[in-house]
Amino acid sequence: MPKVNIRESDDDFSVEVAAPGMNKEDFHISLDNDILTIGYETSRNFPNAEEEKEQQYSRREFNYQSFKRTFHLPNTVEHEKIEAKYQEGILSLTIPKKEEAKKKPIRRISIS
Repeated sequence: MPKVNIRESDDDFSVEVAAPGMNKEDFHISLDNDILTIGYETSRNFPNAEEEKEQQYSRREFNYQSFKRTFHLPNTVEHEKIEAKYQEGILSLTIPKKEEAKKKPIRRISIS
């Protein structure tokens, strides 16, 4: 299962999925109400058990054929403005916050 970093700033949330060596065409990102789903299913052919025996692996740890992660988004995000990009093995999503959810600057209130 790929590791995920989630970061919050004043303006948005950032989700980073460590997915080196994958093809961006094989990712599936969907939003169903407030549930964000990030999935991957490869079309590459990995060796089957017989082929593995012939290739004499002494250790084999990477074999992402598919994965799926789901995240519940707060209702304070702009669903229509979510952006995704895949670069250098990292799938990055930017999830902007609605204007009312953004942190407001400190305002001084004068005393009359």
